[in-house]
Amino acid sequence: VQLQASGGGLVQPGGSLRLSCAASGSILRINAMGWFRQAPGKEREFVAAISWGGGRTYYADSVKGRFTISRDVAKNTLYLQMSSLKPEDTAVYYCANKGGDSYYRTTGYDYWGQGTQVTVSS
Repeated sequence: VQLQASGGGLVQPGGSLRLSCAASGSILRINAMGWFRQAPGKEREFVAAISWGGGRTYYADSVKGRFTISRDVAKNTLYLQMSSLKPEDTAVYYCANKGGDSYYRTTGYDYWGQGTQVTVSS
């Protein structure tokens, strides 16, 4: 399974960005996918996740009300719409395929994209 993330960039505080993650390869069935982020010197942290069939969503408290995760099942593509961005949202954002039990921990995911840089700065 290959995951290709895109859409990162430089944005001013209060601005918006939309990340995409295209899945390809040996995809038998996607159960759920998620977004994580990692800032310099910090551990990778959960941002959001979505179940593929029912579309149930999960968010970190730090992004609730500002970020929206969605998916296009036909295109095997995951999205993250980010609004009201803050400097503390600056990080490399990774998409991942959920292959384990936890939605919120990195150990719950088995395939990872290469990451896309998001920088929020004036």
